[in-house]
Amino acid sequence: MATITPITRSRHAAMRWRGNISYAFAAGRAVIPLVGAELARSALSFPIAFIQQGEDFVPAAVLGLESNRNLFVAADGRWLGGYVPAALRGHPFVLGRTEEGQQLLCVDEGSGLVSEGPDGQRFFEDDGTPSKAVGEVLDFLTKIEQNRAATATVCAALRARNLIEPWPITLKSDQGDRKIEGLFRVNETALNALDDEAFLTLRSRGALPLAYAQLLSMQQLRMLAELAAVRAPRPQRTPLGAELDLSWLEGDGIKFDFGKMH
Repeated sequence: MATITPITRSRHAAMRWRGNISYAFAAGRAVIPLVGAELARSALSFPIAFIQQGEDFVPAAVLGLESNRNLFVAADGRWLGGYVPAALRGHPFVLGRTEEGQQLLCVDEGSGLVSEGPDGQRFFEDDGTPSKAVGEVLDFLTKIEQNRAATATVCAALRARNLIEPWPITLKSDQGDRKIEGLFRVNETALNALDDEAFLTLRSRGALPLAYAQLLSMQQLRMLAELAAVRAPRPQRTPLGAELDLSWLEGDGIKFDFGKMH
């Protein structure tokens, strides 16, 4: 269970932490927010969708076809994909904010990666200053947060032009059809129909790379379906050499609830 605690000298001066060696903590997360700087690499590894947070949209990695299962985390905690979202690479650290808006570096003390020592890296040096390793983590998370703000501006530009639409995905199985709801995509038809002025405005705001990365990534939906088939319980697995029947997946909702995502 996550126990997010602000890092302070009074609490963590004598503690140590170890880097993450397992992604088991993310095994139940099928959708993970992304920032603009990682979309190009993400598009080659998994589908990217938009998810709605309040009135805003943010890009996210779609890592499973069920709301509580990440197909990219193996049973032993290994990451199976070619790219790991930045939101996971900072574990067990996260950025928090005080009520006054001040940024705080926090750590998940329930991660199993924080201890009284002697193994691991120190949070603070003998003189009370943050250790170099902690400083590097803070720098990494700060850059992600800065890019997240820039990404939100880009998404707002796409939304203002009505270029984000629901992405209907239907899962077909012996139990019947199930629809995945809560995912959105770029409306390619509307994007192509923009006049020159609107298109150039989006380009000047840096929105086009995000739009095209999302559209390109949609082809990874088939790969996700194949991964789900491979990782299905043994009786349901397709024999080696046989063609996978993907008729159960139509890219054209399982509902994800994003109201509590951070």
